[in-house]
Amino acid sequence: MEHNPSLFAEAALESPIDLAVALALPASPGHFDEFHGATTAPAASAPQSAKPVQRAALQMAGAIPVAAAPSAEKAASKSIPDAAADLAPGWTRFFSYLGGKGFEDLNHRSDNLQRQIRDNGVTYNVYADADGPQRPWSLDLFPMILSAGEWAQIDAGVRQRVRLLNHVMADVYGPQQLLSLGLLPAALVQGHPGYLRAMHGVRPAGGTFLHIAAFDLARGPDGRWWVVSQSTQAPSGLGYLLENRLAISRLFPQAFREMKVQRLAASYKTLIDGMKAQCPCDPGQDSRIVLLTPGPYNETYFEHAYLARYLGLTLVEGSDLLVRGDRLFLKTLQGLEPVHGLLKRLDDEFLDPLELRSDSTLGVPGLLQVIRAGHVLVANAPGSAFLESSALLGFLPALSRHLLGEPLALPSLATWWCGEQAALHEVLPRLKDCVIKGTYPGSATESVIAQMLPRRQLDEWAGRIVRHSEDYTVQAYLPLSQTPTWQGERIAPRSTMLRVFAVADGKGSWQVLPGGLARLAGPNNKIASMQQGGSSADVWALAEDGAPPQTTAAESVEKKAPTETVAQPAPPLARHKPTVTSRAAENLFWLGRYTERTENAIRLAQLTLQSLSGEDQSSQPLLAWLSELAFRNGLVLDSVPPATQARRVFERSLIAGLIDTDKAASVGYNLRSLKSAASAVRERLSQEQWHVIVRAEEDFFRHCKAFSGPDHPATQALEYSSVEALRALESASSFLAAMTGAQTDRMTRDDGWRLLSTGRHIERLNTLAAALILGFETGAVHDAGGFDAIIALFDSTITFHAQYQQQREVPAMLDLLVLDRDNPRSLGWVTQTLSGRLGKLGHNTAATTQQVPGLTSALPDPGSWLLADLCTAAPGTPDSQRYDRLLAQLEQCCSAAFELSDSISRRYFSHAASGEHSLGA
Repeated sequence: MEHNPSLFAEAALESPIDLAVALALPASPGHFDEFHGATTAPAASAPQSAKPVQRAALQMAGAIPVAAAPSAEKAASKSIPDAAADLAPGWTRFFSYLGGKGFEDLNHRSDNLQRQIRDNGVTYNVYADADGPQRPWSLDLFPMILSAGEWAQIDAGVRQRVRLLNHVMADVYGPQQLLSLGLLPAALVQGHPGYLRAMHGVRPAGGTFLHIAAFDLARGPDGRWWVVSQSTQAPSGLGYLLENRLAISRLFPQAFREMKVQRLAASYKTLIDGMKAQCPCDPGQDSRIVLLTPGPYNETYFEHAYLARYLGLTLVEGSDLLVRGDRLFLKTLQGLEPVHGLLKRLDDEFLDPLELRSDSTLGVPGLLQVIRAGHVLVANAPGSAFLESSALLGFLPALSRHLLGEPLALPSLATWWCGEQAALHEVLPRLKDCVIKGTYPGSATESVIAQMLPRRQLDEWAGRIVRHSEDYTVQAYLPLSQTPTWQGERIAPRSTMLRVFAVADGKGSWQVLPGGLARLAGPNNKIASMQQGGSSADVWALAEDGAPPQTTAAESVEKKAPTETVAQPAPPLARHKPTVTSRAAENLFWLGRYTERTENAIRLAQLTLQSLSGEDQSSQPLLAWLSELAFRNGLVLDSVPPATQARRVFERSLIAGLIDTDKAASVGYNLRSLKSAASAVRERLSQEQWHVIVRAEEDFFRHCKAFSGPDHPATQALEYSSVEALRALESASSFLAAMTGAQTDRMTRDDGWRLLSTGRHIERLNTLAAALILGFETGAVHDAGGFDAIIALFDSTITFHAQYQQQREVPAMLDLLVLDRDNPRSLGWVTQTLSGRLGKLGHNTAATTQQVPGLTSALPDPGSWLLADLCTAAPGTPDSQRYDRLLAQLEQCCSAAFELSDSISRRYFSHAASGEHSLGA
């Protein structure tokens, strides 16, 4: 990122703090400035009519006559007179720990941050994004800083609120006294589509309704924090805020350590420990908790995979689960295993197609019955969607006094549900100074800031509200506080919302994650939304003075115990074997197949292009062999003349088809399919491995588009450069080598890995055996150029020359490519390895010893192959048929590969032979 060096001439200033003040742009008038800890003086022309609305907001929220917190009173009475005003204490400390290079290093850190986000594959899917379903997560360089006193107020207020919401939900699905007493309108609760009548009278396993709750807070011009909304169905952000913390703490390690930022890890452990404590499993039985995701196309799928990996949970989709006898089971390679806890990441309406949305393919048929039977804990309990209605905020002050006997510590923004006539008449005159929202989900109404509307549109909205009053909720407008962000050369303020999370501890109380997720508005500085071009920031909640310095995630290592300490016996380890679901197993199997298929396609394309321009380009057997292989492997359409008839036409067609994603065998199609299979098991892949997969696809398409014409699809390319195509293929081959290394050396040898390896070897067995058959049919094995090309396709050129020098005899070829069980590209090694993988897979799964031979029985036994038999004719047959027995063995290899693939799919993926599986204990 380029910057003006003159702006960073620190030598001309006294300190980094002076430079920070000089580079900072002022916050918008009337907004609280987090950078200075005070409110920016309003413009002289700013309307003063908002003051009565603000006071009404305080009264509605129950915050008057409650005294404001000292910090809020101070902030409200202080305004910033000029740009040189003192910084907030937290920011003063932050800039004092920038390090030797100070501001000159910020752009470098920002570039490193963007690279880290990209390399880690942190994405946020946007359905309406024209550039594709995924985009990199947006994270600002500067954190949002909260003092210990501010955080203590937020912590207490959020704990109180989640306790209150849990009480409300328990009453609504229980005695419903709040409805009887009129403290909650029945129309607002029972008329809400998120109220589930099927859950009335059901007490969830463990007794806790809300295990996770998120609250969106905003700081007003008076310095006070206000609750704007709450999320209870499947609150998002727990994974992103952890990734934010890891990234920012590494960029500012000294500031993070010396400012005593509170850590996050303990809260995640509290969540899992609390769920385990309440799971309905038999005494002495380990509870199995899974994380339910809608799948890779969900906007926050990265977070689902990230959380599952971090928490040690199995990531599942609805199709992975099955209900039998009022109990929930997970479909695994070991059979059906019981599930005791479900951390769900999808909204309630999609959970059970039998009782909720019948068109849902994301949920589990019969799940609600399992919940009613008390046989599974679900976080959160279904039916909490009505708590997310903005209209509920207006009733919480009275509910808090009734249920808890105390006023709200954190006030809600003043809210009027227009379904009540009194509220409707009260809010219509002040509609200009409010925000209009839909009461129920699915409403076409997004948040509308009324003061931005012309008079005619405002009158139209008032008419809609009067005609359909219960569908609308009106909320007081609050100018959002603005936090500093780094914009390359300036410190620019951005309006911000703070999302704070509370998690249940399993003992009837809740913990608040120290910090949270700050959502920043885009350049318009109006709405803090990731879907509307916003960004995010880490949130540093500082500890009280006297607390020990914190360490960054990278610096967190266990300290050595004193040498004189008496050694204590190690506690027994609770080792849990990772579960491989049938869906994950299938995706791993196809990840292996697409990896091998892509590698074979790349090697064949390289070999073909090199041969068409090499010294053997006139060899008819070689060209016939390459043409037939390209046709059969889908690299060239069979309507194209073969290379023996039109060599250049064939070459152009091959190059044009490299990135044709409509062809199910092109290199581009296979790379994209490889990435798709990998994305479905992303929680099982390291960040480095995923990064290689993403880079491979991006790099190949970028190279190919460069030589195939920028404005034309590959099938209508203007330029066909074999040199550029070979360069793209070479780059892709390097990425495939890295993938192979990661799959071989960086994955645990569990049943999922065995299926990945099996998929690769099935693909290799079929491709290479078929290629060798064609070599004999076209006569390429008897041609010097064809002979070398076959050895090259088997990736055995170096080994062949080392063992046989310049011999070009068929027996030598067969010895290396068919019989040599030390050569990983030989058919003998592949069949032997397949038998071993399947034998170990059968031993670990529910298959019996009688069933394992059923999978491997179709495979030929390489131990029975003899070179003499493969190179001589059978007794009584002419010498012209000397390789018939070899060709029969090769045909058996091809048919065995197809049969084995089908058998594995039936047994482990589709569960067509369900009787072969036992129920997990």
